[in-house]
Amino acid sequence: MQRLTSLITAALLSAGLMSATAHAQDASAPADAPAAAQAQNFADEDLQKFADASQDISAISQDYTQRLQEAEGQEAQQDVRVEANQKMVEAVQQSGLEVDTFNSIGQAIQQDPEMMKRVQEMAASTE
Repeated sequence: MQRLTSLITAALLSAGLMSATAHAQDASAPADAPAAAQAQNFADEDLQKFADASQDISAISQDYTQRLQEAEGQEAQQDVRVEANQKMVEAVQQSGLEVDTFNSIGQAIQQDPEMMKRVQEMAASTE
């Protein structure tokens, strides 16, 4: 169970990284986006895609955390962050989700313990 929680936590941290990039690119995003995400109902298919992408993102996060620690200087660290972000975005897109949908699910499961449990069960069934 702790492993699943770590997986989801890594995914949410990664989603925040991608979200920050998306917001920097799109300053017109509504300020109440987390509230809107909480109200959405996501199909089991999308939740499964989220669980699958989360596993990939967890692995990417672990790899790039090590690289970030080894990077010397702020410019090198920023390069590592950008590369990690690109890999995470690719993982989400390869899962069949849009980054915005992934981020919305990530925000929703933070607010909905039942949805979190469903995603954890989905992640456990694919291990």
